[in-house]
Amino acid sequence: MAAGIDERTRRGRRSAYAAFGVQGLSFAALVTRIPEIQKAHHLTDGTLALVLLAVPVVAGVGSVLSGGLMPRYGSGPVLRIAQPFVLLSIIAIGVAPGNVALYASTALFGLFVGAVDASMNAQAVTAETLYSKSLLTGFHAVWSAAGIIAGLWIALANRIDMGLGIGFAIPAVLGIAVSLWTGRLLYPREMESTGPSGEQLKEAAKRVPWRPIVIIGVAVTCMYIADSATSSYSAKYLKDDLDASGAIAPLAYVAYQVCMMLSRTGADLVVRAYGAARVVAVGSVIGGLGLLAAAFAPGPAVAIAGFAVAGLGLAVVVPTSFSAAGKLDPTGLGIAVARVNVFNYVGFVLGAVIAGAVASNLWIAYAAGAALTLVILGSAKGFEPAPVAGATPDTPVAERPVA
Repeated sequence: MAAGIDERTRRGRRSAYAAFGVQGLSFAALVTRIPEIQKAHHLTDGTLALVLLAVPVVAGVGSVLSGGLMPRYGSGPVLRIAQPFVLLSIIAIGVAPGNVALYASTALFGLFVGAVDASMNAQAVTAETLYSKSLLTGFHAVWSAAGIIAGLWIALANRIDMGLGIGFAIPAVLGIAVSLWTGRLLYPREMESTGPSGEQLKEAAKRVPWRPIVIIGVAVTCMYIADSATSSYSAKYLKDDLDASGAIAPLAYVAYQVCMMLSRTGADLVVRAYGAARVVAVGSVIGGLGLLAAAFAPGPAVAIAGFAVAGLGLAVVVPTSFSAAGKLDPTGLGIAVARVNVFNYVGFVLGAVIAGAVASNLWIAYAAGAALTLVILGSAKGFEPAPVAGATPDTPVAERPVA
């Protein structure tokens, strides 16, 4: 138990863990069943690519809207409201009677996913600041652990030919219950900031520097190009290109998330010992090797192993990016986190474009992802930025000046 940490602070941290778990559960439950959604709605590869492209585009809008709401209301209320709608939209996707309903439900999913991603990471940054130590990779490990559970569930659902509606409803109802129960204990606005006025917020936002955020963001974009192709297309890749069964195809994503979880579970300790820059640099090399193995795999087993190695290396990029963003934010209101989060969706958009363009030769998408890990390697030093005045990692958010 950390010295000087009160029970309210610990409850907020646990609730943020729950939010990450629910988000990982919902996202994995959807993406690992993409081949079945395509089959049920008779979507061509081109139409599927457009649907998958729309998700990160709309999610980017949700992230920006969330970034605008968090300074006024705090990230906790935004997260508490948005997350149940993510889960309801998944149910809607599962029971969509036609393509128009599918497209609308998918758009709603993207909108609320974007809002949740930005707000839950802002909650995690608040926890990290209040505890005065690296915690972000642990939150993302919980996300990965929940994704593993969802991927295994979908593998079972595929094996017994469970319908899309019930297959999505079971994890969604569980997620809604957890979200509603723990959402009331998230960090309130007063624990994130001292409550500055609108004019102070505008001035504080100007003090959040763009240049170091762009350096971090470019690396995040490259990571998510690879992650998008893996998350959205790995099941399809195994099933269509490598002749895997419906029960085996989701295991590529499961293996990817298993190694992500393992990597993130211990990464906070490694970051504290060696620094974020070294960890990101090594992770980029490992991730690139894994993607190359997946791209040139002769069969499902090698591809699954390749995705596992890729997850081991790429896992550290995103949580350390949000941690770095927290050092650049003099407001403590998630402004820098929301900005970095936009690059998440830029990467997902580009990943969807690349994978969709080569849908009949998906190995090209993974080879391209491997090449882009060199950009992450070149950007690694940006993950240890000099803190902006008033935003040092050792200063609790509530004590940071805003003017």
